[in-house]
Amino acid sequence: MDFTEEQRAELAEARAARAETRRPTVPALEEMLFEPIPVLDHGFVRVIDYMGDDAAVVQAARVSYGRGTRAANEDRGLIRYLMRHRHSTPFEMGEIKFHVKLPIFVARQWIRHRTANVNEYSARYSVMDREFYIPAPEHLAAQSADNRQGRGAVLEGEEAARVLALLREDSTRNYDHYVEMLNEDATGQALDAGRAGLARELARMNLTLNAYTQWYWKTDLHNLMGFLSLRADSHAQHEIRVYAEAMLRVLDAWVPLTAEAFRDYRLGAVTLSARMLGVVRGMLAGEPVSAAAAGLSKREWRELMAVLGRPA
Repeated sequence: MDFTEEQRAELAEARAARAETRRPTVPALEEMLFEPIPVLDHGFVRVIDYMGDDAAVVQAARVSYGRGTRAANEDRGLIRYLMRHRHSTPFEMGEIKFHVKLPIFVARQWIRHRTANVNEYSARYSVMDREFYIPAPEHLAAQSADNRQGRGAVLEGEEAARVLALLREDSTRNYDHYVEMLNEDATGQALDAGRAGLARELARMNLTLNAYTQWYWKTDLHNLMGFLSLRADSHAQHEIRVYAEAMLRVLDAWVPLTAEAFRDYRLGAVTLSARMLGVVRGMLAGEPVSAAAAGLSKREWRELMAVLGRPA
């Protein structure tokens, strides 16, 4: 992740700024403000602004005027109760705004979460950077044989080298053609004064999906956890999961009590159907159990046995 001298100066200026406020702040998150967390080869996540903290969740649940004199363990207990029983509105009281730099194909996955305010870098008005995501060799895998959305074995040797070469070659060639059609450089200066360039809004269609874009993404705490519960999961695609993992670090700094409850009751938990719960109760009672008797499909049975650490 490289920055120009101008960008480094802007980051330093933003981090050096100070403002007096009466609203609650979180020292651990204040330390992270504006600081990019590197993700993938050229991407990053950084916090631009936030509102609220763990106390805001508690205050909303109790609808009180202030923080009061309650012990910290009372707040922790209430937050865990709210998380355990899937209350949502108290967690909507916190908000956070991220600046994210990410490959276009990851952005198209990410935008499926329609519970945020988003403003993306516009290739209609600006020239895209010459930056592309190229997977690290350990993440270059074949299509899974039994999962249409997943990956199989990692490619090796000549096959892996050929795929990486194609990715680099196609990305570079298409960007070169993009610049040629634009007839301008990143500063807007014409490359050939004798000809008109193609409109930026048309030239951009030739870019590959591994080109990097950027956006501001603002959401509330409840919906952030909804995003993280799906995208920080081990089954999520690697390229979006690493962004979610970076944002989990932010969550830990911002609302540590909420983050702890989230990891226990959402991220590290499983949901059992009523029939699955019946199977577990039967096992505990020493009764014979089977998928057919429980009315579970073969897939449901395999998933339940995997959760319980038992052979299917």
